[in-house]
Amino acid sequence: MRISARNMLKGKIVEVVRGATTAHVRIDIGGGNIITASITNEAVDELKLTKGETAYAVIKASDVMVARD
Repeated sequence: MRISARNMLKGKIVEVVRGATTAHVRIDIGGGNIITASITNEAVDELKLTKGETAYAVIKASDVMVARD
């Protein structure tokens, strides 16, 4: 697989929670950090995402916002 996104974080799937149309996939990327992705149930099925499998969190953002109190 080749992809243009440069922010790819390898980890282990710790949870897949399906909703009506969207699933939340939680990936443990180490150091006590877990990333949650919201993707379609169809994508979960196509990628065969299951707890305990290795996966990548691929992050492609056009902007980053910064805020302060």
